Amino acid sequence: MAGPKLTKLELKIMDTLWTRGESSIREIQEAFPEKGRPAYTTIQTTMYRMEAKNILRRVRKVGNFHVFEAAISRDAAQRRLIDDLLALFGGRTQPVMAHLIESGKLTLDDVKEAEKTLRKLERKDKA
Repeated sequence: MAGPKLTKLELKIMDTLWTRGESSIREIQEAFPEKGRPAYTTIQTTMYRMEAKNILRRVRKVGNFHVFEAAISRDAAQRRLIDDLLALFGGRTQPVMAHLIESGKLTLDDVKEAEKTLRKLERKDKA
């Protein structure tokens, strides 16, 4: 499977890093909505654990705080989430696609784009 498995909190932290780029623990914490915002120490502990898992890395120290950046791409994290989701369905994509269609989240443009990608992969396999 591609990429590491991320918890919801880790995913929110990474989303901030992917969006804003390099950030301190305080900047990450302040990016959360004020209502329900995790404590500074919760973010700090989580980020240090993420650093140990090579999900993010320290870039530099400024004064008495560190600045971090993402060590994995958004694409790698998304691929892992999708792989995990499909594993719940025994690797079958049909139930997921049916839900996306029924919920209106899959558009005809999405289907056309998927067809283009499949054709490209098919040509690549033949070559």
